[in-house]
Amino acid sequence: MKRPDTSAYLDLFLKDVPLIDLRAPVEFAKGAFPTAVNLPLMLDDERESVGIEYKEHGQEAAIRLGHSLVTGMVKENRLAAWKAFIDENPEGYLYCFRGGLRSQLSQQWMKEAGLPYPLVKGGYKALRRYLIDSIDEIVTRQAFFIIAGRTGVGKTDFLQPFPTAIDLEGLAQHRGSSFGRRISGQPTQINFENTLAIKLLKIRHGYPDKPILVEDESNRIGGITLPLSLVSRMKEWPLVILDEPLESRVERIHRDYVVLLTEEYIQNFGDGGLAAYGDFMRQSFARIKNRLGGVNYKHLTTLLEDALLAQEKGDNHSHKDWIRDLLLNYYDPMYDYQLSRKDNPIVFSGHPEEAAVFCREQCA
Repeated sequence: MKRPDTSAYLDLFLKDVPLIDLRAPVEFAKGAFPTAVNLPLMLDDERESVGIEYKEHGQEAAIRLGHSLVTGMVKENRLAAWKAFIDENPEGYLYCFRGGLRSQLSQQWMKEAGLPYPLVKGGYKALRRYLIDSIDEIVTRQAFFIIAGRTGVGKTDFLQPFPTAIDLEGLAQHRGSSFGRRISGQPTQINFENTLAIKLLKIRHGYPDKPILVEDESNRIGGITLPLSLVSRMKEWPLVILDEPLESRVERIHRDYVVLLTEEYIQNFGDGGLAAYGDFMRQSFARIKNRLGGVNYKHLTTLLEDALLAQEKGDNHSHKDWIRDLLLNYYDPMYDYQLSRKDNPIVFSGHPEEAAVFCREQCA
């Protein structure tokens, strides 16, 4: 029995339903959904030609051109790709931008080939609108706690065990500071927002009466801008402040930004990994040069160069010198100043283990 077309957008996202994205690769690259696979009806150049034909001669002429471009073996190859997906994902759906001609034509071809497959009504545009509206609704209606604390207290690590936590930096693939870039790069703005919305929907429907935990962030994480509704509400939500001694924070940053990050660079760049890591650190310091001031910048980069030389000889412990100095003279004063300007109520402040007990009681 043929399954009907759907507008049950929530079910698609909650159940991670597989989706065929029929849009051209250039459209897909700008933004899509986590469970979607790009199996386009038309490639970029074909879509461009059809678009020009539509503007110059109207819809019927554009449809005729589309049929002439996607015919013969081209059509057979695209049907074969769709069939492989359908065989593996019989519970899925297809969509194009608005659920219009591309979806309907592809659906017709599939039916003629004995592959009836339902479409998402309204297509990508409707799904995207649903997710954006969901972010606005959830951040307005559900309780949130903001996990705050000085650099190095382990806010991201703290969030991991909680099923109601959202790791914004993880979704943005960036650690949120001048040193936060990842080798893999960041998702597109649209993909970040889509993934965030789906995560929020899953938490709301799995834990409707529990507060959602998010890390204290500015309005940007690297090149990603947080949704305006989220940024606005973060100015009001209660703070849970984590507090750890300086040396514990130095050790954590040394682990994340020296030991693990160096390993990541070596895995990606081989023999050139250590040099690439050094370049990354120099560039990161250069981005905050003006805020550090000339004297501090010169002092810190001298410590960095000494540490990089020691690291080449197999000793990476010297990196702790610039880490400690950077925390004491840059990040800690900046955090204290920013905290003093917040109007958020502070509902807990203490060691991360004590804060975890508090949050478990609130989220139980």
